[in-house]
Amino acid sequence: MALAWQLATVVGIRLETPHVKSYALELPAWPGHRAGQHVDLRLTAEDGYQAQRSYSIASAPTGAPRVELTVERVKEGEVSPFLHDVVVVGDTFEARGPIGGYFVWEPDATAPLVLVAGGSGIVPLMAMLRHRATVGANAPATLLYSSRTASDVIYGAELDALATRGDGLRVVQTLTRQQPPGWSGYRRRIDRAMLAEVLAGAGENAAQAFVCGPTPLVEVVAQGLVGLGVPAQRVKTERFGPSGG
Repeated sequence: MALAWQLATVVGIRLETPHVKSYALELPAWPGHRAGQHVDLRLTAEDGYQAQRSYSIASAPTGAPRVELTVERVKEGEVSPFLHDVVVVGDTFEARGPIGGYFVWEPDATAPLVLVAGGSGIVPLMAMLRHRATVGANAPATLLYSSRTASDVIYGAELDALATRGDGLRVVQTLTRQQPPGWSGYRRRIDRAMLAEVLAGAGENAAQAFVCGPTPLVEVVAQGLVGLGVPAQRVKTERFGPSGG
């Protein structure tokens, strides 16, 4: 059965980084979602021209009929510049979802959770971490997050807060281009050696891994995780490359 388009109302906008914003949407017919799913957005111009893009859901599945999307501005894109530069609270556009059943995490899972993200690939993984915190899941979790600079870290303050809850979550970050004074994290792109250090003792053989980010990062991480002992069938990936935005 095809998902129906419905009218989404923007009820909140939050700046995450200089190039990333989060949008809280109210969808009256929203059926609920699972952590890791996405939605389609469709914009229609006055002349009838339509542009459609898919965006991961950032919010935990407990807030229906409201969902949050986090969108990076793609300079030459069609949809993301409009969202960033034009859309204000109260605006409406079409949406449909939730979509996807493979890249999802359920809080009753007992396996150690391994999350690896590059850039805006953190978005669906953040839905998982928020869901984990909301329901009080106690399976150990590790997030390895790669960003270009400190100003590019999405959800930085919230990740810091989640890591200090004492509920078994460990957050490890690497900055690949520029690091602030006193930076104690990694200073390079994710590689197998970094994965080995971060995952040492994290229950690799029984872990459930989710990897999201640019295609080159996803390929390196997926191959590295399998090489370190994570069963291939327990490594789920979602990747993105150059697109219209």
